[in-house]
Amino acid sequence: MRPICPGTAGALYRFPDDMRGQRRFLMQHRRPAAALLLSLCVLATAGCKAPEKPRYTVDTALAEQGRAVIERAGCAACHEIPGVAWPRGRWGPSLAGFGDIGLIAGAVPNTAENLSAFLRNPPAVKPGSTMPPIPITPDEARAAAAYLYGIDDDV
Repeated sequence: MRPICPGTAGALYRFPDDMRGQRRFLMQHRRPAAALLLSLCVLATAGCKAPEKPRYTVDTALAEQGRAVIERAGCAACHEIPGVAWPRGRWGPSLAGFGDIGLIAGAVPNTAENLSAFLRNPPAVKPGSTMPPIPITPDEARAAAAYLYGIDDDV
């Protein structure tokens, strides 16, 4: 390409005679190329589908037992827990929306089994955790986990 007005900052360019065929080819195939690109983007996102079911199915009776366990164990002394009015601790993280968190304590995959184990003995599940072991039974830990996973359904 050579400038139409040489020496200007915003020089205009025109295709030399021997490149006009390439320019015509590019102009004619611009729309099909854009359509192809759009089609590829649509196909790439077609593989992304919404989950068929919620990540956790909460047993409401078990969740109510879990709320009682959480209140009795004093979890709200360190954590803000929706549905537990007092106290509203600020030492640990808020547990609102807990079911949407990917990792427990930033380290362990958020599954019901991992959460139950973590609630009973956090330092054993995540070494260095500042959360102390909680004196609750495995059944109580499962109930507390059910409550934490069901918070968003109630609030």
